[in-house]
Amino acid sequence: MPYFDAASAAPLHPVARQALLAALDEGWADPARLYREGRRARLLLDAAREASAEAVGCRPDELVFTPSGTRAVHAGISGALAGRRRVGNRLVVSAVEHSSVLHAGEAHSAAGGTVVEVPVDRSGGVDAEAFAEALDPGTALACLQSANHEVGTEQPVAEVAEACRAAEVPLLVDAAQSLGWGPVTGGWSLLTASAHKWGGPAGVGLLAVRKGVRFAPQGPADERESGRAPGFENLPAIVAAAASLRAVRAEAEAEGARLRVLVDRIRARVPEAVPDVEVVGDPVRRLPHLVTFSCLYVDGETLLHELDREGFSVSSGSSCTSSTLTPSHVLRAMGVLSEGNVRVSLPAGTSEGDVDRFLAVLPGLVAGVRERLGAPGAASSAPAPAGSLVVDSLGRRCPIPVIELAKAIGDVPVGGTVTVLSDDEAARLDVPAWCEMRGQEYVGEEPSPRGGVAYVVRRLV
Repeated sequence: MPYFDAASAAPLHPVARQALLAALDEGWADPARLYREGRRARLLLDAAREASAEAVGCRPDELVFTPSGTRAVHAGISGALAGRRRVGNRLVVSAVEHSSVLHAGEAHSAAGGTVVEVPVDRSGGVDAEAFAEALDPGTALACLQSANHEVGTEQPVAEVAEACRAAEVPLLVDAAQSLGWGPVTGGWSLLTASAHKWGGPAGVGLLAVRKGVRFAPQGPADERESGRAPGFENLPAIVAAAASLRAVRAEAEAEGARLRVLVDRIRARVPEAVPDVEVVGDPVRRLPHLVTFSCLYVDGETLLHELDREGFSVSSGSSCTSSTLTPSHVLRAMGVLSEGNVRVSLPAGTSEGDVDRFLAVLPGLVAGVRERLGAPGAASSAPAPAGSLVVDSLGRRCPIPVIELAKAIGDVPVGGTVTVLSDDEAARLDVPAWCEMRGQEYVGEEPSPRGGVAYVVRRLV
């Protein structure tokens, strides 16, 4: 069964499994103790720290292990903000950061701090000059991911790091998605990562803080991990994480080149085989193993279930697959189509045959979902006498509002308008995206007297 969700969690690397089993026998004791078993455990911990620091590109005493990547992010942000509280309380982040960064920002804002989100372009990339302009003398910390978790777009970390250096602002880089592929270049100040993203065991995060960065760990003091990650170290998992990081990095160049070819095949063939598809993310500056696309007129949850029945495990940023029924904040910030969103992230070892079979079954599954939802085929070109129509989709979730819009657009003459009433947050992205894909004019939105929002579309073709 092809597993295509390595961006969520990569399968355990064989080296990680071997190291984990060995460390269970040798690394169970307290590494802080001076007796024989403790010294043996300490040697394992030190070796894991040195190997991880080499992969990160920092000194061993600058790196600590945390219980997860999320904890590393939270500890890094809170510690850096507290260490620079005399400078100011301004936190600058990109609009497409991982939710752990945004949640830390919400906590900072609730405590009286200021959070500034730097927008991204339609490919999900940050403009380095715009990021630099967001920095001011009151900025305590800036955060920028090395590569986006959902669409794979790589960010201009080196350029942003230089701007932060000039502004004397430390930069925290979330390297969870990219660290297995190579070190993060540029003068970052703090870096976080998560072992299960590169094939290590879950429950191990990395937090690197460069010497000279003002940092004040928050919470009760603890003597372990320089006081930055309290509690007894999960030594077997840490050893396995470090061993697997070294292993995947040794394989990264060759495997990355191989997977990039397979991802390029998906990027090219999906729009050819499936009508009304938008491939999102930067086509060049991206991770080698990840591609995301959105299918118009498709319920994302249903499509994921259909792919699962065919043996393919994928994920989605569609609002139809989330408990909040709101689109992914990444897709929203990019302003791209959110309905029918599919993220394919290939683990190491993925075969050409698995990718070709995915490409073979996808068109039929999408067509079946669209048919069950009553999606239109080709829009009628015959003008109708009515100059405007109102489509009431209140209380109906994606992709129904856009499907109803597509059905109605042929019932108004060229120049006429269709107004879609919707209380689904996804419509704010999907109606303009539909207009761009179908060559129609998105006029704008206005409050609806019946509740929700009225989205106005003018027929051009």
